[in-house]
Amino acid sequence: MAGHSKWNNIKRRKEATDAARAKIFTKIGREMIVCIKEGGPDPNNNSKLRDLIAKAKANNVPNDNIERLIKKASGEGNKENYESMVYEGYGPNGVAVIVECLTDNKNRTAGEMRHYFDKFGGNLGTPGCVSFMFSQKGIVIVEKNGVDEEKFMEDCFECGADDFSIEDGVIEVITAPTNIHQLKEGLIERGYKILSAEVVQVPSTYTTLTDEDSIKMMNNLLDHLEDNDDVQNVWHNWDMSEM
Repeated sequence: MAGHSKWNNIKRRKEATDAARAKIFTKIGREMIVCIKEGGPDPNNNSKLRDLIAKAKANNVPNDNIERLIKKASGEGNKENYESMVYEGYGPNGVAVIVECLTDNKNRTAGEMRHYFDKFGGNLGTPGCVSFMFSQKGIVIVEKNGVDEEKFMEDCFECGADDFSIEDGVIEVITAPTNIHQLKEGLIERGYKILSAEVVQVPSTYTTLTDEDSIKMMNNLLDHLEDNDDVQNVWHNWDMSEM
């Protein structure tokens, strides 16, 4: 199968410290609030909420915290309103960056995004300036342990997969963004262990950074973006495998 493991380069995973877990839950919590307002608080009737609950549990968020947030988000007194915003720009040496946010204050968030790009050798661009270099893909990560590869190939294509690759003890399955829930549920029903399922922005080309200053600046830019509570996802075309 064609190799797609480079998608791992475009979304860094931080160490699972307590502070990182709290930050992750803040971000998942905002997604849940928006999701519940759009589709209701019952995960049986709201597949996106069901996926977010699974995502929270995968990040070791306690059940009590999840239930408390769902109750709060579905209550009549909840006045939290978050708006989806997407910012596009360039990092050092023209690395393309897409930042997906949920914010309750667009002016604050826009100012912070511009500040980060300016401070770390890049510039915030206009909508569409880099998104044409990316395409959305649904990626489901399956635990490889004990999996019969021939049987898995048959099963994943029955569930609507477009492609898959096996690397580093996991199987990365690719599908259309609209099919990711069906693919995930189909593989679960067939007994496979799902490690994650999400829609990602995959770049068509990658940019390599070779000098230490640019690498340091790019890392600082990504750190500041990912540490911002308004930021849900950061996608870029920096080829980190060359580091």
